[in-house]
Amino acid sequence: MDISQIINELGEDRENYFNAVAPPIMQTSNFTFKKVADLYKAFEDEMSSYLYSRGLNPTVDILRKKLAALDGAEDCLVFNNGAAAIFAGIFANIKSGDHIVSVAKPYTWVQKMFDVILPRFGVTVTYIDGTTIANWQNATKDNSTFYYLESPNSWDFAIQPIKEVAALARSKNITTLIDNSYCTPLYQKPIEMGIDIAMQTATKYIGGHSDTLGGVLSGTKTMIKKIFDSEYLNIGSGIQPFNAWLLIRGLRTLPARIERITKSTAAVVAFMQQHPKVKCVLFVGDPSFSQYELAKQQMKGACGLFTFVLKTSEMSSIVRFCESLQHIMMAVSWGGHESLIIPKCAGLKEEDFDPSNKEHRYIRMYVGLEEPEYLIKDLEQALDII
Repeated sequence: MDISQIINELGEDRENYFNAVAPPIMQTSNFTFKKVADLYKAFEDEMSSYLYSRGLNPTVDILRKKLAALDGAEDCLVFNNGAAAIFAGIFANIKSGDHIVSVAKPYTWVQKMFDVILPRFGVTVTYIDGTTIANWQNATKDNSTFYYLESPNSWDFAIQPIKEVAALARSKNITTLIDNSYCTPLYQKPIEMGIDIAMQTATKYIGGHSDTLGGVLSGTKTMIKKIFDSEYLNIGSGIQPFNAWLLIRGLRTLPARIERITKSTAAVVAFMQQHPKVKCVLFVGDPSFSQYELAKQQMKGACGLFTFVLKTSEMSSIVRFCESLQHIMMAVSWGGHESLIIPKCAGLKEEDFDPSNKEHRYIRMYVGLEEPEYLIKDLEQALDII
């Protein structure tokens, strides 16, 4: 299906709501029934009809159809945020005594789940450098049931060989889940490469306006039904109708925003690479990136996120640079209209800062919808200060 049809038409039965161009927000908690038999059926299977907006909701369903189609999946669920989506996707597919293989240094809340929550239920996790298939093979045990991937991740952008990992997992009956937030379905299709569950944080590029949260899980109808019947309904972490409507609105401009952000990022990266006060730049879309060839094989493009290291060993200089920016804001997350920056040392106590550890000197930048010249001018004046 053409992306324009998915974004503008799929799931939108306009004749059912007064031929309105924009779908309505079905801001209701409850749905009525005229026949006891129909209510009985809904009780038996909440995915069979609208019963209660904790489960299905018409506005949310429009979004689900669009996101599943973009992922090339049979179905999907939308959660209040990305952390909730990952939590449900993993919990629905593990049991006590299982073993998980995960990429090293995963998303903060995934690592907390692996290190703090799952051990209480007898589930163990092995962290690996996921860039080579051999590491996945070596870490897999007889009780391994789940692989967790992030490709690329959101700091050093390490990439996993997705097709190889998926094939290995299938051969051993292991379930796979990948965080595809960096690429979105426009730039990477994990389902087509054999991954069981594709996850993305809709808070970022899907929403695009930094005004709502969301998390997406896409997969087969069987997998999505499994998650829906257990973790989705029990935790009550499904997205609300108004937030779903905001994400539908964000989808309308997703291709245009991604295209602009990609072009602007190339210009900003080029400036940073040639600046005498910048030691190095990590950007998936640049030929200097260590996994550039694999990125070209798996990804259609790279978006607005890159990391750089300044030629300084002092935390105070990194702080001074970040605090000297006049237009690029300092904040977590990315994917919205605004350009953002965040230093890795913001998560460290000053006495724990180690200048010999390159990661402690990482500064991550997200390029938004501003003119690239505007951003470059701001970066340049902040670099001049240090």
